[in-house]
Amino acid sequence: MTKERDRARAKRRYAKRELSAAARAARRRRNQAIIGTVVTVLVVVGGVLALTRMVGTSVPVSAASTPSATTSAGAPNPCPAPTSAPVATAKSYAKAPAKTLAQGKVWDAKVTTSCGTIGLELYGDKAPQTVSSFIFLSRNGFYAGSPCHRLTSSPALKVLQCGDPTGSGNGGPGYGYGVENVPADGAFPAGTLAMARGSATNSNGSQFFVTYGATTLPSAGGGYSIFGKVTQGMDVLTKVAAGGTTNGQSDGAPARAISIESITVTPR
Repeated sequence: MTKERDRARAKRRYAKRELSAAARAARRRRNQAIIGTVVTVLVVVGGVLALTRMVGTSVPVSAASTPSATTSAGAPNPCPAPTSAPVATAKSYAKAPAKTLAQGKVWDAKVTTSCGTIGLELYGDKAPQTVSSFIFLSRNGFYAGSPCHRLTSSPALKVLQCGDPTGSGNGGPGYGYGVENVPADGAFPAGTLAMARGSATNSNGSQFFVTYGATTLPSAGGGYSIFGKVTQGMDVLTKVAAGGTTNGQSDGAPARAISIESITVTPR
């Protein structure tokens, strides 16, 4: 009888251990699921933040932004200080120029900056409205003296953003137009020239960005118009990027200040 009681107690202890192990396994699975959900949410929020900041709104830099990996504190600045200052109010125009200005042609642009010259090829054949606007603004001196006000250095967003004469990130030419030539996969290889915009797909204006490293931006919501590529002066971009940002984060004003002095555009 005693042996039977001992066996019964042993069975109960074994069953209890099994239940305890099963409970621990269930807790581990639940915790892993929660962690996975949190990671997914953080990735989505990060993508939304990158998208929101790209459109040139006044959304502040996230407190979760990580220190810039490219910051070179104390290193000599290879870029001379800009001689021009941002303007209080950008020039304003009633409407965008007709896309026929650039349509069907490839153009070359020479962008003279305070840190060196950047050569661009403009896709008038693929993005005629965007290129027509860029030509119009360049020829009217809209960009002269305007700073490149934003630098990002996160793994999927490596861009230098320019085109706002006020330097605030909110300036534009007074008109807007729609997106065109948007990459379906959201890929913007190094050296890509594309338009920044507001939340609406018809809010392209004057602000543009150049990628100094492989960049991915969501095409959902309209995406961003690619209208050219860098043909000369990638070293200018990498010099600016190597200096990091003024706030030491992965998104902010470039520590190595750079301004556009002039842009000349010619058809091929």
